Amino acid sequence: MLDKLKKTAIEAALGAGSILMDGFGTAFKISNKEGINNLVTEFDHKSEKFIIDFISSRFPDHSFLAEESGKSNWSNDSIQWIIDPLDGTVNFAHNLPIFSVSIAAVRGKEILVGVVYHPCLNELFVAVKGQGATMNDIPISHSLCNQLETAFLVTGFPYNVHKNPGHCIDHFIEIIRRGIPIRRLGSAALDLAYVACGRFDGFWEIDLNPWDVAAGVLLVQESGGKVTQYNQEPYAITDNNMLATNGLLHNQISETLMSCYFEFTEDK
Repeated sequence: MLDKLKKTAIEAALGAGSILMDGFGTAFKISNKEGINNLVTEFDHKSEKFIIDFISSRFPDHSFLAEESGKSNWSNDSIQWIIDPLDGTVNFAHNLPIFSVSIAAVRGKEILVGVVYHPCLNELFVAVKGQGATMNDIPISHSLCNQLETAFLVTGFPYNVHKNPGHCIDHFIEIIRRGIPIRRLGSAALDLAYVACGRFDGFWEIDLNPWDVAAGVLLVQESGGKVTQYNQEPYAITDNNMLATNGLLHNQISETLMSCYFEFTEDK
């Protein structure tokens, strides 16, 4: 069953990636969802429809949770496919070639298969529960950095960042003031894939959605990394905040995030 789920997720991601590349750099319709610069394009919808139709043709009794269409054919008894058809829509809409397709197969709270595809670089990240993680069929592993002062980190911000939810701006300032290089790619799925393959040493973000992270979480875990909430409580894809690292830096980043949080809480 895992092999069929994996094969289906890969084929769906590659097909969706082809659709996105057909649209990338062309003229297309862009509209706004709730929030500042929370964009959606016609290719978000085209990619999502292809993925759902393709997977449904293989597994007609499975359920879906997708960014644009929400829940469909929903049943807690079936395997659920959690889909972001275009993670990095703002980048895509501005012709910036940093975006991805994210697909995960989940049973209950267990992520069975995760696929993240970066079509511009033709990089396919795949993880299967208990079987490790790969990029283009080559096994990947986390970085070996164990000192926060020499780390290379990545983060993101919610669309309501101007309200500083969960002190996300303060967290960013607290880490960057130490001189630690931080990137903001605009695709949480790619952020997690890059932690999994050792390009980044750690990632944190607040207010993520299940479709942003489901596949990436499994990639990090299967590469030997660690995923928790900021306070190192177990992480579920419906939780409010996430810290994903190579494992070696986890305590140091967690302590930094939590100390900043409590400092600003006490100042209120």
